[in-house]
Amino acid sequence: MQRLLVLIVLAAAASLAAAQPGPQSWPTRPLKLVVPYAAGGPVDISARLLAAKLQESLGQPVVPENRPGAGGSIGVELAAKSPPDGYTLVMSAIATLAINPSLYASLPYDPLKDLRHVTLLVQVPNVLIVANELPAKNVKELVALAKARPGKLDFGSGSTGSTGHLAGEMFKMVTGTFMVHIPYKGSAPALADMMAGRVHLMFDNLASALPSIKADKVRALAVTTKARSGFLPEVPTLDEAGRQSEAGLRGFDMTTWWGVSVAAKTPQAVVERLSAAIVKAMDAPDFKDRLRSMGSEAPLIRTPDEFASFVSSELKIYTELVKRSGAKAD
Repeated sequence: MQRLLVLIVLAAAASLAAAQPGPQSWPTRPLKLVVPYAAGGPVDISARLLAAKLQESLGQPVVPENRPGAGGSIGVELAAKSPPDGYTLVMSAIATLAINPSLYASLPYDPLKDLRHVTLLVQVPNVLIVANELPAKNVKELVALAKARPGKLDFGSGSTGSTGHLAGEMFKMVTGTFMVHIPYKGSAPALADMMAGRVHLMFDNLASALPSIKADKVRALAVTTKARSGFLPEVPTLDEAGRQSEAGLRGFDMTTWWGVSVAAKTPQAVVERLSAAIVKAMDAPDFKDRLRSMGSEAPLIRTPDEFASFVSSELKIYTELVKRSGAKAD
């Protein structure tokens, strides 16, 4: 009987080990890449570029699936609650990992406990843009105009709690101005309304705004990162504007980012192989060129440990920022 029990335990252990995908056996079937936003935006575009590259590296189809809603939380919840086998990936972003936990009264996942963060894929500056009809030609003039007309200027954003929204709220706080926030379902309609003169300004990610800036349909006043963007080298940073006029803007630094995550208990070997495949895609010249055409750059943060540490740090920063701004999800 004792020998029989030992054999049963060994068989169960062998069966469990076989069920856990390793670096050599994984993947053996198609993968799903959940995009928690609508089709056509920068996250969706980069997801489809990545899916094609991963299919080449992993030898299995990688199928993007858009699951928008609740600021991206619906798609991330789907991935977080999927089997931890590496076959369901999600494009996780600053909103879903760092902002939503404090923006929503309750969130169906914990960004640190329910997910494993594989690789940071993209970092892109936000840019302060204004309608061409607005008389402000620089940040100093914009602040003066906002102070002269409190509550009369509108700023749009892709959604409540987006980095565009929070950048606007931070701008208001540090400059002592009052502007009305108008959230949209995506940055594209907000940008369209601004070009049509229905919204005065917005903080948009550079990937979305760059074509309109280059076509002179809107005017760029500043980028939100501490360093100027190589795509708009003539446009100053808000930090520079703060050193020249508004002291409150000094040190202003906000960057939009997104990467790839999987369910929390996904085996380490699978996470490492997936990370290596993503990094390989990021290093491909055609992938880099396509991201650059959208105003994006491949980040230096790449390994799972680096990305997890980065998410934890960003979560602390934006929890405080959301609290200070008073922003809440509708």
